[in-house]
Amino acid sequence: MQRYKCIVAYDGTQFSGYQIQPNGRTVQGEIEKTLGKMHKKDCVQITGSGRTDAGVHAVGQVIHFDSELNIPEERWVKAINGQLPEDIAIQSVERAEEDFHARFSAKGKEYRYKVSLSKRKNPLIRNYVYHYPYPLDMEAVQEASRFLIGTHDFTSFCSAKTEVEDKVRTISAINVLETDQDEYTFQFIGNGFLYNMVRILVGTLLDSGAGKLNPKEFPKILKSKNRDMAGKTAPAKGLYLWKVMYDN
Repeated sequence: MQRYKCIVAYDGTQFSGYQIQPNGRTVQGEIEKTLGKMHKKDCVQITGSGRTDAGVHAVGQVIHFDSELNIPEERWVKAINGQLPEDIAIQSVERAEEDFHARFSAKGKEYRYKVSLSKRKNPLIRNYVYHYPYPLDMEAVQEASRFLIGTHDFTSFCSAKTEVEDKVRTISAINVLETDQDEYTFQFIGNGFLYNMVRILVGTLLDSGAGKLNPKEFPKILKSKNRDMAGKTAPAKGLYLWKVMYDN
């Protein structure tokens, strides 16, 4: 039995999320079903680095699975992708140590969130970029983001449905990149993120840029540990799990 590590990209538009559900099309369900066909089983269980919600995309989701099939590494990608639906694609497959765990071995993650400030709505990107056609003070956004960098209790910036008790996380970098005319990408790098955390961070940073919230209020929001103090949750469609980081 050999353990394999895979990098997976997917368009989250038509999925009910990453994690398998009784009723709903999921990324995990499609991959397990495909691996099951290859192994002549009902399914082959996979483990992901974490869950993504309905509508959230991934460029660098990481999964692992165990297999007894004797397939060369370079052939795994073609073999799996040949049977997956078009909105999921395996980017790479490599042998991993037997103690490698896609979730518990992860040291950090990078998420990116795309926002369009264009006055005109573009229907071609409606599922991939959040249309926010309002003036935005980028200096205010940058000032607010600096208060979020470091180790904090992010209770105010996660969903009330968050199941974990320890809500302390470390954000090592927040950058706002101008990727196209009137289009910006918010980049978040940290050791882990809570349920809806990135989307709430984006919604609150947009409030600061729009003049609805003074950037100097961010320390107070963090200290309050009150979700109602932060801004709204930005839509899922602009969010991408960009990269999962490991020791190697």
